[in-house]
Order: sequence, then structure tokens, then C-alpha cells
Amino acid sequence: MFYASMSALLSHWRRRPMQLAMLLMGLSLATALWSGVQAINAEARASYNRAASMLGQDRLEQLVSADGETIPQQVFVDLRRAGWLVSPVLEGQLRLGAVRLHVFGIEPVSLPHEAQQVDLAGGDSLLPFITPPGLLYVSPGTVEQLAGQQTPPLRIAKDLLPGIAITDIGIAQSLLGKPGQISRLIVSPDQPVDRATLARTAPQLTLKKPDPEGDLARLTDSFHLNLTAFGFLAFAVGLFMVYSAIGLAFEQRRSTFRTLRSLGLSTRSLTGLLLTELIMLALVAGVAGLTLGYLVASLLLPGVAATLQGLYGASIPGVLTLRPTWWATGLGIAVFGTLLSAAQSLWRIWRMPLLAPAQPRAWARASEATFRTQAIAAITLFALTLALACWSTGLIAGFFILGGLLLGAALMLPVLLALFLLFMQRWSVKPVTAWFWADTRQQLPGLSLALMALLLALSANVGVGTMVSSFRLTFTGWLDQRLAAELYVTARTETEASALRQWLTPRVDAILPVWNVEGDVQGQPVQIFGVADDATYRDNWPLLQATSDVWDRVARGEAALVNEQLSRRDHLNVGDPLILPGGWTTVIAGVYSDYGNPTGQVIVGIAALTSHYPDVPRLRYGLRMAHAKVAGVRSELRKQFNLPEQNVVDQTSLKRRSIQIFEQTFAVTAALNVLTLGVAGLAMFASLMTLSGMRLPQLAPAWAMGLTRRQLVLLELARAMVLVVITLLAALPVGIGLAWVLLAIVNVEAFGWRLPMLLFPADWLRLGVSALAAALLSALIPLWRLARVTPTDLLKVFANER
Repeated sequence: MFYASMSALLSHWRRRPMQLAMLLMGLSLATALWSGVQAINAEARASYNRAASMLGQDRLEQLVSADGETIPQQVFVDLRRAGWLVSPVLEGQLRLGAVRLHVFGIEPVSLPHEAQQVDLAGGDSLLPFITPPGLLYVSPGTVEQLAGQQTPPLRIAKDLLPGIAITDIGIAQSLLGKPGQISRLIVSPDQPVDRATLARTAPQLTLKKPDPEGDLARLTDSFHLNLTAFGFLAFAVGLFMVYSAIGLAFEQRRSTFRTLRSLGLSTRSLTGLLLTELIMLALVAGVAGLTLGYLVASLLLPGVAATLQGLYGASIPGVLTLRPTWWATGLGIAVFGTLLSAAQSLWRIWRMPLLAPAQPRAWARASEATFRTQAIAAITLFALTLALACWSTGLIAGFFILGGLLLGAALMLPVLLALFLLFMQRWSVKPVTAWFWADTRQQLPGLSLALMALLLALSANVGVGTMVSSFRLTFTGWLDQRLAAELYVTARTETEASALRQWLTPRVDAILPVWNVEGDVQGQPVQIFGVADDATYRDNWPLLQATSDVWDRVARGEAALVNEQLSRRDHLNVGDPLILPGGWTTVIAGVYSDYGNPTGQVIVGIAALTSHYPDVPRLRYGLRMAHAKVAGVRSELRKQFNLPEQNVVDQTSLKRRSIQIFEQTFAVTAALNVLTLGVAGLAMFASLMTLSGMRLPQLAPAWAMGLTRRQLVLLELARAMVLVVITLLAALPVGIGLAWVLLAIVNVEAFGWRLPMLLFPADWLRLGVSALAAALLSALIPLWRLARVTPTDLLKVFANER
């Protein structure tokens, strides 16, 4: 009985292979986009965990300077003599040609076992590691990048991240130009009980607890949350297709269900067989979706890695690693999505009376009560969204606002369409026109899910496109202000920098130092830059808030500027005091825009910077000159000082590089937008295909009363185009609202700065043409099938009892 029943249920899919293909395709695409995003996030987070575990930072306590500056090496000696089991670490950035290395200098003898990243002995003694020229442990990929560079001998450590190098602390001090300095001290977990107190031995140090997550993971949380939101949106759009296909299949098999029940199959058994069928389909689609998701993630991962490197300095491998948890999660989400889509249909089967009549079109008869329920739910969601926007804070609240806006709009769309179609029907005079609007209204329930998916996809495209275009236009204008110098030069040593300044003085109009130090402000890392008293800054620097004499006060060393990120993060305003590393207290005189920078930044006068931080590196400069002189000065600079090409960058090249990083940042977003719109188009195609086989009972009477098949095809095409155009018009305000939420709430919470919202009607027009083209392609096969239907098939409608 069970075998025969399962065979009867599965025969439906053999008779309707297109419907099965749409179901599997919808679930596969939904799973692929979700699992692809999760694979990218999992790879990135695995890299963050490896970075957080570097030298035991996630497991061992550390001693750091209270003012955020480096620690004299003598402090390490004093602590060891006082009984503290500590090991020194020096870290810093080293540029070798086009490669930037994050160098960790360690003392291998005192390093705790929990902090050892590589086999430092490497099969021989420690002598080659601790004696000049030393050894540099790097990843295999970094070895290839460093080919041809003058470095200590390289050794491969497979577990290291790209861009990371480990060497002896003495070698690191020489490479980084920090003799006798260390960054922090690793505290061994086993300490003598009779050691001296920290307050007496090294009062300038503080004890830092282990950080299992790591600063990098927290810094990039917003980026990965955005990716997850897009993956979930794509998954939801795909589930609309799955829900529609499953609901149709259940309704088409109501007569089969009735027959099986009449033959003695219990409701519980029938439900169990349907669950088994759905899980089998979900597993098949899930495996296909995971395979496709792996390919999608592999294609997108290099762009994500470049984005994270450019925005946050995070080293992410460009190759995807297969993880069992990712496969298990992907299959789980496929099964969950299938069961969620089928829950309503399964409930109906569970509650179906034994002799319930078969109603092949019952699923398409939407009652007024259903529309009222949807309208009430949509209004409730809009009200909650408005309340969250007015009174809530935080990134999670921002995404709840986005979800409420999109879901409320999707639920309201069929209601608005039904009202519009009813209005057009009542105002129609000609019989064919009235029938067209009435028949379109009758088809609405069958197409509503596909139209809701299309609304979500179009709204996401409008909203994200508006955000990205607003960012692009604002960013390019901001770059023109910030990158005012015609040429930027970076010396390799302080001696070379001094010679550069002397050589450049008679050849350029102004030499603007670009010097900075790093430290902590209110427990968070910041960059502190010094600027010269020059018209370049007064005329070009983009200020959001400022006092009337802001630049005079900064030049005199009486005040500082902070970027918007630091101002929002610590609730700092003009006139507030600001305590900088080393106990330097100043006053905020202005706030400036700093798009694309995730960290806080402070600007002070150059004289004040060198006075409070005399060890500031003085290697980088901006040069002001006539544009006609740029090429000549650049060529002479490189020839005179034998500078690498990347150490002398003109303004145009720097802007081009910055815009390239910007485009990489949103490449993944653009790809997900296209994929989501593609899934919505497939949902429309699936709905039209499934409905086309059930349209003959509605079209045959119209044909019998004189409408030709050509007229019927044109009317069907007009119906699809009308619904898509109305959906597009509804998507515009939803998309604009989405863009406002992204710019005014999500972006501010995620990155700490706010962008102005600009509108781009030309982009909407292009999107509208794309949507109409997608709808036309979706309708081609159903219309072709209708055009080829024979009069015999149409006449058979009247021979059946209905």
C-alpha cells in the first residue's frame, strides 16, 4: 500500500517535468545564493580566527602600554628580573616593493608554547633564526609575492595568513626601524607566586585580557552582516518560487489525495509520504544548490578578499576551503526552506475531509478575507518599521527595519493590484476589456508570489543601486577635495626623506607632510595626522562642522579635527575636549567627512604632532605644483633617488586606484543583485508556465465567442506586461525607502558615516527595461504554447464535465 501510494504521488512529477524542474531550480538557486554567501563568510571568519590566535592573542593575557605607544625593551628586562614570565613581541607594517607585510618579531626562547605559530627550529637549531640576517616565516603565497625583493631568507609556514611574516624580534627591530622597542608582552599562563606587582615594576603597562574574537572580526561584522542580508533576500526570493510550485502541485493532486484516502490510506500516512517526498526533493536540490553555491562563492571570493584588504587590511585567502559544517548547514537550509514552503499545504492535507472534492483551481481563488489579512499584516509591519526607525538604534535594528519594509511591501502588493484591477474592471465599457481585467484579477493569486518576488528583487536593485550610485558620486567629489596635491612621494628612510625635502624645495610650490602616528583614544585605535598651515587644507578639506577660525587654531596647536567616524562613535562634538595618546589634551574644532575609512582619525597641526610625538615617521609628502610640471618632477625624482614606482604616485593614479577599490567593494553586491533579479525572473517564468496549462477552461469560451488565438496571445502578453509595470512602479518608492534606510541607518551604524541620498531616474529606466525584458522572456514559452493550441483542444474543454 505504501509503495503504491508513493508511486501514485511521484507519478505527478513524471507527468509534469517542467513543474518539477521549476521546483528543483527554485530551491537549488535559493540554496546556492544563501550557501555561497555563507561559504564566503565562513572563509573570512576562519581567517579572522587565525589572525586572532596569532601568538596566542585569543588565549593568553598581554601587557600593553597604557598610552598606546611602544614599550622600551628595558621594561621586558625589568619584568623578567622581577619574576614575570613574559615574552616580548614587536609588530609593524613593512613595505617591500608592492607587497605590504605585517611583521611579528618574537623572542623564541621565552615564547609560551600556547603562542607558537610555527616550528621555529625548522629541523635545525635556533641559531639561523636569531642571528643576522635571520629568517622570515611566511605563507606560500607570500613567498611568490616577495620574489626578487631583498629580504632575510624565507621559510614557508603553511598555517600563516597571506601578508603575515614572523621573525626574531631583533631582526624585526632592524626591518621596522624600531631599535630597542617592543609592542607588547605575552604573559605566560604559569606565573611565580612571589613575583613583584605590576604597579611597582612597570606602572606604565596595563594587563589586557585574551580576546577570543579579535578586533578584525568585530570591525568587519557589518560587512558580513550585509552579505548575509543579501543572501537571505535571495533565498527568500527563491522560496517564493518553491512555495508556488509546491502549492500548485498539492492542489493539482487533490483528486489523487481523495482517492488514496478513499482506498484506506490514513491522513497520518499520507502526510508522512508527502513529507518523505519533499525531503527527497529538498536533498536533491540541496546538493545541486551547494555545488552551484560553491562555484558562486569561488567566483566572488577574490573580490571579497580584495574588498576586505582594501577597507580593513584583512588578509583573506582567495581560495575557498570545503568545510563539513558548510555542507551540513546548506542541506539543512534547503530542507528547512522546503518544509517552510510546504507547511500551509501540508496543514490543508491534514485537515482535508475524506470526501473533499477535487478542485484544480481552488488555489487560484483568493478570497477577500485573505486580502484583508494581508493588508492588516502589511500595515502592522509598516507601523513596527516606523517605530523602529524613530526609536531604535543598532545595526540589527536597521536590518529589522529593512526586513519589515520589504516584507510589508510584498504583502501589500497583491492587495493593491486587486484594488487596481477591480477599479479598471468596473470602469471598462467594452465586454472584451471588462473580461480582460476580470480575468487578470482571477489570475492574480497564481501570479502573486512571483510578483512579490519580483517586487523584492526590483526594490533591492533600486535601493542598493541608489546607495552605490550616491556613494560613487559623493566619493569621487570627496576624493577631489582630499587628494588636492598633484604628487605624493614616500621616502624609504629618514635620511632619504631629508634629502628629498632639500631637493624638492626649489622645484615645487609646497611640500605638505603626510605624517601620522597610531594610538588609542577612549580604548579604540585611531590615526593621528599632522597637517601644515597651507591653503590646500583651508580651501579643499571637507568639513561637516567647524568653528569660524578652525584652521588657525589647528595651526597654532590649540585644537584638533576628528573624522565623522570618531565623532559618532564616541559622541564627540565641536568644543568637546579630546585626550590623545600620551595624555595630550586638546579641543575639537571641527568634524570632517572620511568616507571609506572604518577607523577613527584625528588631525592636528604638524608642529604639535612632532612636539608630542617626536618619533613620528617623516617619510610621506604631498607636493603642490603646476600640473604641467608633474610628469617631469616625477621622472626626475625616481631617477635622482632611485625610488620604486609605487613610492611616487601622481594624483590621477591615486584617484584611479581609490575608485578601483571602491568598485571592488561593491562588485559582490552588484553580482548578488543580478542573481536575485534572475531568480525573480525564473519565479515569474515558473508561475506563467504552471498557469498556462490550466488556462484553457478560461480561454476556450472567449475563443468560442469570436476572439482569435492571436488576440488571446496578445491579451495574455498585455496581462503579463501590465502586472510587471505596476510591480515596477510599486518597487520605486519601496526601493527609495530601502536606500534611505541603508544610507541613514544601516551605513551609519555599520561604518560611522552618513552619505547624502541622490536619485538616479536613468538607472530606474534601465532597470524597468530589464524587468520588462525578463517578463517578456518569461512569457515567451507559455505564449508559444497558447499560439500552437489547436481548435480541437479548445473544443475538448466543452466536452468535459466542469
